[in-house]
This record gives sequence, C-alpha cells and structure tokens, in this order.
Amino acid sequence: MKIEFGGDFTVARTPDEVYKFLVDPERFCPLLPDFQSMTKQDDKNFSVNLRVGISHIRGNAVVRMTLAEETPPNHAVYDGKGDVPSGTVTLRAGFDLEPDGAGTKVKWKGESQIAGRLPSIAGGLLQPLAKKSIQKLIDALQKALAQPGAPATAQPGAPAAAPQPAAAPAAAAAAPTESGKAGA
Repeated sequence: MKIEFGGDFTVARTPDEVYKFLVDPERFCPLLPDFQSMTKQDDKNFSVNLRVGISHIRGNAVVRMTLAEETPPNHAVYDGKGDVPSGTVTLRAGFDLEPDGAGTKVKWKGESQIAGRLPSIAGGLLQPLAKKSIQKLIDALQKALAQPGAPATAQPGAPAAAPQPAAAPAAAAAAPTESGKAGA
C-alpha cells in the first residue's frame, strides 16, 4: 500500500536554523508519534524505534534512515527501510526551505510503501491513521520551531506529540497508531 504525503508551513526561523533542526535526528525524532528510541550510526544514518498499533496488530517498528540528499540550507531527502509488525516499509521523504519574510517556508513531501500482511489486515484504517500521525508530527515540528527565543531543539521530557522533518513524516507514515488505543 502506497501512502503519499506533503504540505507546507511557515516558521519564524532562518532557513539555516530550520535546516539544522530537520537534518538532526537527535532533535526531531523525539517529536515522532509513539517515539521509543533513536540510534545514530553516523552523520547520515540512524535507526528509529516506534510503537505501532492497528487493530489487533501491535508491536515496534524499527526504521533505518539515511540522509540521501542534502543541499544546506535549502533541501534534504531521507530514504528509509524498516520492519513493522506483519510487514515491511520503504519510504522517501524530503523538504525544501525558502526564505519567507522574516521566517522560512517549509515544503515537505514524501511517500511510503507498506508491504506484507499489515495492509490487508488493517484494511481501510491504514491510510487515515498514517495521515493522522503525520499531521501530529507536523504540528509538533511547527510548535518546536515556533518557540520564540528558544533553541530549535526538542525538549527532553516533552511529550512526543510528533514528522518529521522530512524523515519524520515518512517514519510517522510507517508507524500509524489507532486513536484511543494504547500507543496512540
């Protein structure tokens, strides 16, 4: 099952500040819905562990991400592959930044492909849940980047309300959870 996503938002930060936030998994991964942990292998590769749950399928998703393209401070693309309960996921997500008055316009887009038993078991729930998770991430990114005077970093202990720069929406699409259920 293919899930496409995209959109844009504007924040009162410079393109350089936004770019540095969005290419640093230690800063954005904690914003992912149902974030468990992140392991950074090097400057371009990391793995993120997320709690997932759709219907009676529950467990953890481990998504290995690579910063595949980068043009500081305007553009980056992530590629990812991972294992989800009863399936696998591949994804590609990116962002473009443009100065916009005193701030920056963030244009993000991507797609994820989920294979295995998960799409057939989840039925029509998968796509709406993925889009809901992506929206939670984008809301959390906007909030983190909008804090006036605060460094553009995720705050330790802050609720993991969710994107992901570019990789974050893709990881969010890989790990949708049902509203009202454990892990949502």
